[in-house]
Amino acid sequence: MPKIPKIAVLLAGCGHLDGAEVREAVLTLLAIDQHGAAYQCIAPNATQFHVINHVTGEPVEGAPRNILEESSRIARVGQCLDLAQAKVADYDALVMPGGYGVAKNHCTFAFKGVDAEVRPDVAAFVRGFFEAQKPVGAICIAPALVALALHQAQDSAAMTLGNDAGCAAALGQLGQQNQNTSNATQLVIDEAHKLITTPAYMFDDARLSDVFTGIERCVAEVLKRL
Repeated sequence: MPKIPKIAVLLAGCGHLDGAEVREAVLTLLAIDQHGAAYQCIAPNATQFHVINHVTGEPVEGAPRNILEESSRIARVGQCLDLAQAKVADYDALVMPGGYGVAKNHCTFAFKGVDAEVRPDVAAFVRGFFEAQKPVGAICIAPALVALALHQAQDSAAMTLGNDAGCAAALGQLGQQNQNTSNATQLVIDEAHKLITTPAYMFDDARLSDVFTGIERCVAEVLKRL
């Protein structure tokens, strides 16, 4: 019986303004399942940068939340693994949904741009897949995290953050090759790094069906490269 591929899905909380983009995360899990692969949700056991009221879009003072606990809202009870226990060797590929939590909790790209720091555990985990030459899919803002991780490793890859000029400039300053995309269905594939990126809700007005098309295509291309 053929081995079922197992995909690590790195989450950043729950909620697009302060954690993982819920739609992108669920659609990622759906696409992996539809393609007959298995997944393991993973998140750091740490306090997220801040909490946003998703009705008003404003920060909630004095309301700390835990990234692993919040990610478990998506993964279901007890089904999200602490990043401290995750090993690259246990997985065939990595896929990362977006959401501001990627740029606030996993790194500080949302605040510092090219001068951002990355959580050491997150950076090591992401870089580990590239070092092992395992495929990586990065959705929405997640390519910024990849760019920072590769920059630390003095490596360069092609990727997309949609067609945002500021983000494109930041990727260039990090030594990465931004390729503009015009909608959420499109992909950028860096064959040498086995890196597949898709913009998803980098286009705020994207249709949900187009976001799923891009994510499903991203997952399919990741699985092709196992």
